[in-house]
Amino acid sequence: MDTFRRYNPLHTCMMGVASVLLLLFTLLPAAAHATPKALVMKPFAQLSDESKECAACHKDSNPSIYAQWGRSKHYGANVGCYECHQAAPDDPDAITHEGHSIAVIVSPKDCANCHTQEVEEFAASHHAKAGQIIGSLDNFLAEVVEGALTMNGESPAAVNGCWQCHGSEVKVMENGDLDPATWPNTGIGRINPDGSVGACTACHQRHEFSMVQARRPEACGKCHLGPDHPQKEIYEESKHGINFFANVDRMNLDSGKWIVGEDYDAAPTCATCHMSATRELPITHDVGDRISWTLRPAISEKIDAKAIASGQETKSWQARRADMEKVCDSCHTKPMVDNFYQQFDSLVELYNDKFARPGKALMTVLKEEQMITDTGFDEEIEWTWFYLWHHEGRRARHGAAMQAPDYVQWHGMYEVAERLYIEMVPQFLELVEHAEHEGNVEGAERARAVLDEILARPEHAWFSGNEPEEVKAARKEAQAAFKARYVEDNKSH
Repeated sequence: MDTFRRYNPLHTCMMGVASVLLLLFTLLPAAAHATPKALVMKPFAQLSDESKECAACHKDSNPSIYAQWGRSKHYGANVGCYECHQAAPDDPDAITHEGHSIAVIVSPKDCANCHTQEVEEFAASHHAKAGQIIGSLDNFLAEVVEGALTMNGESPAAVNGCWQCHGSEVKVMENGDLDPATWPNTGIGRINPDGSVGACTACHQRHEFSMVQARRPEACGKCHLGPDHPQKEIYEESKHGINFFANVDRMNLDSGKWIVGEDYDAAPTCATCHMSATRELPITHDVGDRISWTLRPAISEKIDAKAIASGQETKSWQARRADMEKVCDSCHTKPMVDNFYQQFDSLVELYNDKFARPGKALMTVLKEEQMITDTGFDEEIEWTWFYLWHHEGRRARHGAAMQAPDYVQWHGMYEVAERLYIEMVPQFLELVEHAEHEGNVEGAERARAVLDEILARPEHAWFSGNEPEEVKAARKEAQAAFKARYVEDNKSH
């Protein structure tokens, strides 16, 4: 930032004007600024000599990059290669190129020279922490179970897989080159040589940095898809996704302010709900600012639960939900929104109470009674439990959050149930019987007691055979009526 200001004093003027405007804006009555206003920064008077030199060469050597930059708003503001890539000679990743000190990586710290608020909001988000996965089960799988440390001390499975979404810790080798095990990388939580975290280019692909591209659901689809978090596929199945693709020509994606219900009304995208402006809410680059549940862990909890437990102050889940409801209110009535949230909450609570907490209790007692080792994924039941919560359980919860019934049912709760009843319980009993045979009789008794208590609950009565007779009879009657209708339908055809 200091380098940038030394280079062009106009930046100081720009930031000063912006600060005054922002101060005046915040002093206005609340009603006067309920609708978000775009903060327009004054462009540079002309392209700098350094950027002219860069552009003249890269126009021939990298014509696609030059063309992308030419379509960007940066070009229109006379922001060129040097304004973004310049570096102080003592920067960790600085290199000398054609007589100039530059850095290959443009980090959020560099973007903050102009986009201060966006970078601050991003830094407070869960995205910014995505690169901190070294101790996670996912990274253990990629480094140890799937991989081996064969590429500059790193696992190619992690380099090409996990880190490309989560972000790598970019390392500079002794000769000044960027370690190929850590670069190229546009992971959202990338740990940069200058100490900053994140990659703005994860969403705003270089060198055009198109807001239209960032507003489309495909922008999120690089990472938010697949067996454990298929938000992209879920969105495409939902009524929102169907409407978006059917009416994309009416989405007004190139609007400067892009306010839902005002500039477009066909459908929301990922950006609409999690980031973009409404008539009441400003744009935010903290993607979790409107999320009330965390659907990532084995047992879902409200988004502020950990902060409260550790004595930290944070935006409450109720406030976050209220903000998300303001997005919903742009298109839907309040009773419809309220009922949706009751449906969503009930699914999360069903998953938590019927499957996640019982599964966690079974795994805990196995570990406490030393019936499984401390090494992850060396026993079959650990894989079963991982599938239950990390894959199927997440799919069910995300499906409910984003209105994709197939992901709630067949890709979700159906498979969660199969994992618990048909795989996990038999595997648990096998481990308990083995421990008992090896002499751990007391441990086996304690483990069986945990399972017995779980299966004695009303929600598991069908499996234990303890359903009330009237419940069984009512279900059989309904099944008979269904079969009769099926027979009649077939006769009519």
